[in-house]
Amino acid sequence: MDKNFEFADNKDLQLLFGKYDQNLKLIEDELQVRINRNGNGLKISGTDEQLKKVNELLVYLQNIVDSGRDVKKRDIVYALRLADDKDQGVDLRRLAKEKIDVSVKGGLVIPKTKGQIEYVEAIKQYDIVFGIGPAGTGKTYLAMAMAVNALKKGLVRRIILTRPAIEAGENLGFLPGDMVEKVLPYLRPLYDALYDMMEAEKVEQYTEKGIIEVAPLAYMRGRTLNDAFIILDEAQNSTPYQMKMFLTRLGFDSKTVITGDITQSDLPEGEPIGLIDAQKVLQGIEGIKFVYLTRNDVVRHELVQKIIEAYGNISKNPSSLAE
Repeated sequence: MDKNFEFADNKDLQLLFGKYDQNLKLIEDELQVRINRNGNGLKISGTDEQLKKVNELLVYLQNIVDSGRDVKKRDIVYALRLADDKDQGVDLRRLAKEKIDVSVKGGLVIPKTKGQIEYVEAIKQYDIVFGIGPAGTGKTYLAMAMAVNALKKGLVRRIILTRPAIEAGENLGFLPGDMVEKVLPYLRPLYDALYDMMEAEKVEQYTEKGIIEVAPLAYMRGRTLNDAFIILDEAQNSTPYQMKMFLTRLGFDSKTVITGDITQSDLPEGEPIGLIDAQKVLQGIEGIKFVYLTRNDVVRHELVQKIIEAYGNISKNPSSLAE
């Protein structure tokens, strides 16, 4: 069976099809269909089920192009893997609808997994959200996207970014510069995400005006944060006392996202971890949501998933290291 797919705007077709149509070749191989360029569109040969999958995939990939970036091999492979995993309970049509509008660049950030969709939905619905999971699952990046989106829509007046400045006592005085310069190395991942979503000049302007504020966790003590979107990153490096102090800063019309990976704490061995303590103390409280991301939500290089799995296996069986 043949079906023609037309594109209303063909100026971005190169971003969609890839260099030398490599994305189309990949789709052919993965879905066992035949694809030919046809004027402003494509002619695709396959079964009804194959054509349905191709149609959903192209809609999803077009959203990536609309977000301002070209389609990569990983976008196609991950989308098809998610669509084939019936246990995930997410199809490409739903995935294609999930977009976070960010900043003056007019870009869109698109959650790519079931876990990421649940994380974004939780941030929309709850005032305090914990995003817990391994590296590469988008915990920080998606939280930043939601913060920028809230600022853009006027839902908050400022964004506050904080992180435990560890070696674990937050002794920053020996570092040169003002507070922002002292803590900048610790907050670099947050800034990296921010610069992805906003023009550098706008970030600097907002920082000067206090619309975007960065501070080590210790500087949150004694404050009440109203009308703000607050992100606590690397929360596995906070103590229970620091976590309680931070959570009680929440003011009116504010939203807080706490991110962390409980398997990678830099606190001294034996010292209680605030993120683990919070799970025990706060579970079941209405208005607080815990979202657990897993290696299935990793959207970095495919080897990252395998690395996480390998270290997870070692932690379950430490004796294997001695073999």
